[in-house]
Amino acid sequence: MNGFWSRLSSLLGEGWSWVGASAGVLLLAGIALVLAGLPVNRRPTLDDRLEPYLRDTPRPSTLLSRPTPPRGPFGFGELFAPYVAKLGAGVGSALGGAPSVARRQLRAGQPADVDRFRAEQVMSGAVGALVGLLFTAVIAVAQRRFPLPVLVSMVLVGVLGGVAGRDYLLSRAAARREARMLTEFPTVAELLALAVSAGEGAVGALERVCRLSHGELSDELRRCLADARAGANLPTALQGLADRTGLMSLTRFVDGIVVAVERGTPLAEVLRAQAQDVREDGRRTLMEEGGKKEIYMMVPIVFLTLPVTVLFALYPGLSFLHLKL
Repeated sequence: MNGFWSRLSSLLGEGWSWVGASAGVLLLAGIALVLAGLPVNRRPTLDDRLEPYLRDTPRPSTLLSRPTPPRGPFGFGELFAPYVAKLGAGVGSALGGAPSVARRQLRAGQPADVDRFRAEQVMSGAVGALVGLLFTAVIAVAQRRFPLPVLVSMVLVGVLGGVAGRDYLLSRAAARREARMLTEFPTVAELLALAVSAGEGAVGALERVCRLSHGELSDELRRCLADARAGANLPTALQGLADRTGLMSLTRFVDGIVVAVERGTPLAEVLRAQAQDVREDGRRTLMEEGGKKEIYMMVPIVFLTLPVTVLFALYPGLSFLHLKL
């Protein structure tokens, strides 16, 4: 009976320690928010003071603007947005690579907004830290003690994993989009060649192909046509397509169209040759992937099937020798 009461009192003591720690963290967070909201910490920066004098057009009245929806539930997004922006700037200064991030965003079909990506990295790091806290809580419940080194290490691993995972997802999205564009490229190139062979010009062929096709490459060509209609010449608009993607095939495609438009060379033959080159590259890529998959298929055979086969072959003899001994 005494052991039961001592165990219950120890469990209650651990529970009250968790409650006290949680209350302390909430108190510190509230004090930090109060200090951050003081007028002395909300002074306008130099950029804010110079912005009204450097803009080309005056700021419109706020009465005519539509209210923006709150970012996050119960308006918490508005509350934490400045802190997320500051943390994102810190992550950007620590990691660097803003031009690489902007280029990968363009390759993924997203607007080049490095600040938004850094904020997403901060949120991903916060989610990783929460996962680390939950994992530490499970360990603490299992071991009935609070492992502080495990907490610190799991939180750090979660934060770094969240930040690196968001960067990996961006690179993966860019690679997938470029793979879809590369798949669509031969068909689009042959359609352009047919339209040019029928007597249409480069702009008319692009408009016809954009009307008849759908996909990532067609969207990029529509963007090029929109730039051309906005005032840029066609070679400059197509060069923007080559700059937004990281595919050498599309770069050669754009160079071929630009040379054909500027010098008057036959465009249909160039497009057909490029479509054939892309198909040959696709065949080589499939052969390489098939060779890699064949090697991967040998892993379960060598490490699983072969040992089990050897064990079945040797076990009867070994058991017979054991009985003889």
